[in-house]
Amino acid sequence: MPIDAILFDKDGTLFDFANTWGGFGRSVLEKLSDGDQKRAAELGQAIGFDPVSEEYADDSIVIAGTVEEIAEALAPYFPDMPSDELIDILNTESATATQAPAVPLVPFLDALRQAGLKLGVATNDGEMPALQHLASVGIRDHFDFVAGYDSGHGFKPGPGQLIAFATHVGVDPSRVAMVGDSLHDLQAGRAAGMITIGVLTGLAPAKALAPMADVVLPDIGHIPAWLAEN
Repeated sequence: MPIDAILFDKDGTLFDFANTWGGFGRSVLEKLSDGDQKRAAELGQAIGFDPVSEEYADDSIVIAGTVEEIAEALAPYFPDMPSDELIDILNTESATATQAPAVPLVPFLDALRQAGLKLGVATNDGEMPALQHLASVGIRDHFDFVAGYDSGHGFKPGPGQLIAFATHVGVDPSRVAMVGDSLHDLQAGRAAGMITIGVLTGLAPAKALAPMADVVLPDIGHIPAWLAEN
């Protein structure tokens, strides 16, 4: 199957989910609860996160949801706070979260670009934090396209971001691979008519991804070998 472009999810795909977002969850709950541990635990329950173990529940809204959806889950606990303010707090905390690359990203992406592939990122995170995360590890300029949930193309599992990427780089969707760690990513890929690659650096197990994936790999570092074989 000829592939001319690859579109990556960000969290759990380019970056290891557990190692990146455990600290974010704890710090955002500390901020929102003013250090009250009981309240932090309550807020954590609302978004499927345990602030003590820094672990996410399998169905946590943080895993594949947008910032607005996370804010919606927390809103009942902050009746006097405008949703825009809550979203701003989440975006600010997210933007400064220390990223844990799934593999050494610069050489990995350099090799893909040298092979002539167009590269993009489609995330349900906000565009501003996404750009900061990519810049923080020196890979912002490796991508031809970066879209967040608020970039005007919709968000996954809808195919809008994916179709926008294919159009932007001038590649037919059937020759684009969508790479992600969640069913949202792979459902979006299928809806866009793309090849789908699941990776295990998020929280979803292989058996959950397999029905929607053309292949499930341990991490993105295995993509070049898979491309060479297919």
